[in-house]
Amino acid sequence: MIIIVTGMPGSGKSKIVKEFEKRGFPSVSLGDIVREETVKRGLELTKENVAKVSIRLRQELGQNAVAKLAVEKIKALLKGSKVVVIDGVRSLDEVGTFRGAFPEERIVIIAVHTPPKQRFERLKARGRHDDPQSWEDFEERDWKELRFGIGGVIAMADYMIVNDGSKEDYESAVKRLVDGILSQL
Repeated sequence: MIIIVTGMPGSGKSKIVKEFEKRGFPSVSLGDIVREETVKRGLELTKENVAKVSIRLRQELGQNAVAKLAVEKIKALLKGSKVVVIDGVRSLDEVGTFRGAFPEERIVIIAVHTPPKQRFERLKARGRHDDPQSWEDFEERDWKELRFGIGGVIAMADYMIVNDGSKEDYESAVKRLVDGILSQL
């Protein structure tokens, strides 16, 4: 089984990924793949450089560029695990790449929704190099994600989890969701 986790930046995707990892299942982060490509191209890891590489990859290899780069890593992980989690899918083209590369695997999409103001506060607090520090930067990043097609992936999700309450409520909901999905193995 391949689990695709999607959602806007700061929505809480990593909590779902970590819950699967706690249970022994590996993950692949598409954002990490873009960051690795940025370094491979000799560029410093800045918000601007990562964004440029992300766009350039799609120009060079198509809208599913990052998914194409992830396929071999996922194949290797599937040799040793019944489940692989993919973090950060941003387009239906990427979903299609995974469906084509892994026709024998059940693919499940989990989307996380969190209101924008909550996401903004989380991203500011997180402090990663590419996190927005102003509302304008935040909105610009959201629009970039939406132009990549993330809204389509969210709309096609098999499961939707809303992360707008307490941390404890969300963690509990994530555990229930992961339990439910793994019970189908």
